Amino acid sequence: MTAIAPRFGPQLIRLLLVTAVLTVGLLGALAGTASAHAALTGSDPKDGAVVDVAPREVTLTFSEQIAMGDDSIRVLDPSSKRVDVAKMRDLSQGGTVRYAVGLKPGLPDGTYTVAWQAVSADSHPVSGAFTFSVGAPSATTATVPDQEAGGGLVGTLYDTVRYISYAGFILLVGGAAFVLACWQRGASVRPLQRLVVGGWVTLTAATLVLLLLRTPYTGSGKLGDMFDLGGLSDVLDTKTGAALVSRLLLLGAAALFIAVLFGAYAKRVTEAEAEAEAEMDGEGNAEAGKAKADLAFGLSLGGTVVAAGIAGTWALSEHASTGIQTGLAMPLDVLHLLAVAAWLGGLVSLLVALYRVPDLERAAVRRFSRIAFTSVVVLAVTGVYQSWRQVGSWDAWTGTSYGQLLLVKIGLIAVLLGAAWFSRRWTGLLGEDAKTAKTVEAGAEADAEAGVKVGVKAGVDVVEETAEKDVAEAGTAAEPERAAQLARQRTALATARKKRDRDADTERSGLRRSVLIEACVALVVLAVTTALTGTEPGRTQEKEVSRTGTEAAAPAPARPVNLTEPFDTGGTKGKGTLRLTIDPARPGTNLMHVWIDGPDGKPMDVPEVKVAYTLKSQQIGPLPVVPERLAAGHWSAGNVQIPMPGDWHLQVTVRTSDIDQTTIEKNVKIG
Repeated sequence: MTAIAPRFGPQLIRLLLVTAVLTVGLLGALAGTASAHAALTGSDPKDGAVVDVAPREVTLTFSEQIAMGDDSIRVLDPSSKRVDVAKMRDLSQGGTVRYAVGLKPGLPDGTYTVAWQAVSADSHPVSGAFTFSVGAPSATTATVPDQEAGGGLVGTLYDTVRYISYAGFILLVGGAAFVLACWQRGASVRPLQRLVVGGWVTLTAATLVLLLLRTPYTGSGKLGDMFDLGGLSDVLDTKTGAALVSRLLLLGAAALFIAVLFGAYAKRVTEAEAEAEAEMDGEGNAEAGKAKADLAFGLSLGGTVVAAGIAGTWALSEHASTGIQTGLAMPLDVLHLLAVAAWLGGLVSLLVALYRVPDLERAAVRRFSRIAFTSVVVLAVTGVYQSWRQVGSWDAWTGTSYGQLLLVKIGLIAVLLGAAWFSRRWTGLLGEDAKTAKTVEAGAEADAEAGVKVGVKAGVDVVEETAEKDVAEAGTAAEPERAAQLARQRTALATARKKRDRDADTERSGLRRSVLIEACVALVVLAVTTALTGTEPGRTQEKEVSRTGTEAAAPAPARPVNLTEPFDTGGTKGKGTLRLTIDPARPGTNLMHVWIDGPDGKPMDVPEVKVAYTLKSQQIGPLPVVPERLAAGHWSAGNVQIPMPGDWHLQVTVRTSDIDQTTIEKNVKIG
C-alpha cells in the first residue's frame, strides 16, 4: 500500500500559527459579547424613584426563571450598611418571575442602593443594581462591584475551559466514530489511539475544572473560591452542577468503551484480517470475522448511547433548555452536537491518519466522505431550527450580538464547506484511480522480487543494486552483524521507495492540503460556537428592548454636559460668564464643575454659587447641590446624584454681593 505520511514543511507551520493566532484573537474579541440571559424587567420601587415613605420591602421582576439564594438581593443605605432583613421570598406566579426582600422599619430619608445577583436558567450568571430615594435624593457611599457577574479573570478562564471541553468532546466522539465506521484497522494505530484518549483526558479534566469554577463564576468572582467546599456543595444542587457530575459519570463509561475499542476490538480486527488472508488460501473460517462484527455492533450501540448522554449534559443546561419548544429543542441540540463531533472529530482523525499513518486505505477516505456529507445535512436541518428559535426575527440578525455572531459562524461554515468540496473532489479522484494504483503497486512488487529497482535519482538506484548484491553474496554464511546491517539497509530502501510513490501521488497530496484547511477553519468555528453559547439569544434581547425601549446590553455612551452662559447681577462688577460641566451626565453619581470668569476672561471670585435640578415630567425636585470652592472662580461637587434619565431643568444661582444675584436656567439632557 502506498505510504501517505508527508513532511511538515514551513508552509504548514505558518498556516497552523496563523490559525492559532486567529483563534486566540477571536476568542478575545468575543469575550466581551457575552451578556445576561435573564434581565430585570421591573422593580418596586422603580429605578430612580423618589418615595415619600420608606417601603416595607423591595420586589424585583425578571424576564425568565432564575436561581437565587438568600443573599442574592442586598439593599444598602447611604452609608453602605445593609438594611434588608429576613429571607428572600419567591413571589413568582404563572409566567411572572418575581422575588422580594423585606426592609428594616423606619428607614430615614436618603438614597438607597439595591444590588442583586443570580444565575439564569441557562446557567449563566447575571447581576445588576439600581437606586431609589426616600424623601429626597442624598449623597451615598454605597458601592457595588464594578465587575459584572461571570467577568474578569474567572470569566475568561471559564470560557476558555468551555472551549477546551467542546474540543475534547469532538476528538473523543469523532475519533472513535472514525475508527468504527471508516477505518477499523485504525483501532491498533498508535496516533489514532492517542488522539481519542487525549480527547477523553481533555474533556474529563475540563469538566472537573468547570465544576470547581462554578462557585467563583456565579458568585464572588474570586479565583481562590473555586476550592470552597461549601460553594461546591451549593453548585451540586443546581442544574448545571448536576449536568457536570452526570458528564463525569458518563466519561467513566466512555473510559470502559475506549479500553474495549483499543484492546479486545483491535485484537479482533487483527485476527479477522489474518483469517481473511487464510481464507484466500483456502485454510480459514469465518469465526474471527463474526466475532469482530458482533463486537463492533456492541461498541457502536453503546458508544452512541454514551456520546448522546454526554451531549445531553450540554443540552440540559444551556440554551436548548430555556425558551420556547424545549421538548423539541433539546433532542435536536443533542443531534446537532453529535453531527458536529462526527464531522469535525472525524476530520481531525483523517488529518492525523494522512500525516502519521503510512498505509491508510482509500476506502476509509471514501467512507468518511459519506459520513461527513450526512453530518452536514443533519447540521443544516438542526441549525436552521436553532437559528429560528434563538434569533426570532430578521431584524435580530443584525440588531443583536447573537445574530451577528451567528452570521459570522455561517460565513465560516461556508468556507468550511468550500474546503470540504475540494476534499470530496480529491476523494473522488482517489476512487477513480484505485484500480490503476493497485496495478502499479503489484507491478512494483513484482519488479522488486525480480531485482529490478526503479528510482527517481540515479544515486538511489545504485545504492539499491549494491545492497541487493551484498545480500546475495553474503548468503547464509554472512555474519550476524553484517546480516543485520543489510536488513536495515533494505528497510531504509523500502521506506525511500514508499516516500517516492507518496510524493508522486498528486491526489493524496491535494487531499491532505484540503483536509488541513478544513481542520484550521473548524478551530475558528468552534471558537465562535463557544461564544454563541455564552451570548444572550436574539429573541430574548428583542424582548428586553420591547420592555425597556432600549437595549440593556448596549447602554448609551456617556456625553458630558458643557454649558456656557453670560450673566449680569445688576450690581458693581456683576457681569461675567458661567461655565458648567456635568460628567458623565447619566443617572447615578456625577461630577460637577462650575467656573466664573470676569469680562476680561480671568477667574472671578464671587461669594456664593448654588445649583438645583428639577425633572418636571416626573415631578422630581428641585434637588439642591451646593458646590465647594476649590480656588478663585472655581467650584466643584463630586457626588451629584441624578436618579433617572430625562430632560432636567438646571438652575444656577450666582451671587456677586450681599444684595446682587441672578439665576441662570437651562434644560440639560441626562442619560
